[in-house]
Amino acid sequence: MKKTLSIIIICLTFLIIYFLQENFFSWFNISGIMPNLFVIYILFLGLFLGKIYGVSFGIIFGLLLDFFVGKRLGINAITYGAIGLLGGLLTKNFSKDSRLTIMLIAAGATFVFEILSYIMQIVVFNIPIEVFRFLKIVIIETIFNSILIIIIYPLINKTGDVLTKIFNEKNILTRYY
Repeated sequence: MKKTLSIIIICLTFLIIYFLQENFFSWFNISGIMPNLFVIYILFLGLFLGKIYGVSFGIIFGLLLDFFVGKRLGINAITYGAIGLLGGLLTKNFSKDSRLTIMLIAAGATFVFEILSYIMQIVVFNIPIEVFRFLKIVIIETIFNSILIIIIYPLINKTGDVLTKIFNEKNILTRYY
């Protein structure tokens, strides 16, 4: 019951983040570049729930984003799935109790997401390679995401601990004879 309710809350949080990304943060941009809240959210799910849930939610939410705003179905699904996998792989190697560590992981995940997304767009859409424009987007988006991590870190840490307890709970039935 707790897992089902948690999954519903995770999906509702995705919708809230979608609203914030598309409406609120469209006002706060630098040269048309906004923070990518979805990278932070999928990375958060991968870090605290593990790689299976991180990849699963990354692919599902990526497909929803492809359906809502994407040009081709599958690009966001693959890139967000990779971010969920990255979060799941890093969960055992780094402490989630350090704000600086989470900020650096988010900056690296943003960089990885943008590289994967750009390569896939070059292959699928056959767009010309523009290195300076790409670097500008990566740097500004990484700074935005890092600042957001600094601001929302206490919420991430508390929510992550609760989700970790719910999803990693072992239901062991023992018998005494």
